[in-house]
Amino acid sequence: MSVSEKVAYLRGLMEGLDIDDDSKEGKLFAAIVDALDEMASEISDLEEDIEDIDDDLDELEEYIEEIDEALGEVEEFVYDYDDCDCDCCDDECDCCEDDCIEAVCPACGAEICIDFDDIDDEGKVECPACAEILEFEIEEEEIEDEE
Repeated sequence: MSVSEKVAYLRGLMEGLDIDDDSKEGKLFAAIVDALDEMASEISDLEEDIEDIDDDLDELEEYIEEIDEALGEVEEFVYDYDDCDCDCCDDECDCCEDDCIEAVCPACGAEICIDFDDIDDEGKVECPACAEILEFEIEEEEIEDEE
């Protein structure tokens, strides 16, 4: 039974007992029931507001999840993420050691990380910084390890 229903029951009970509204006790009971009725009305309004807030909160949660997914896609595109969560030229990184050759370009002096897959069969690759053709001597053993 809701609060409003309980107050309505008390009002009906008071009327059913033929309590005189002009007596001291009758005035007291009538004032109490009126106060309870106002409180029940306020509680009812608050419950409706809470339901509206819950609906808005659910909608915001869905929207935040959509934004999070979209942001993940943007990050993946912008930062070109792959399975590695690091900057492959970072000195502290151990995860990509076997996948690249770290070198200094003799033409421009840039520190570069050359992926084995980018080196052609003759051991040549273009410097990503200055486009100079670099030559590497790769032993057959290294190529077999990569495959």
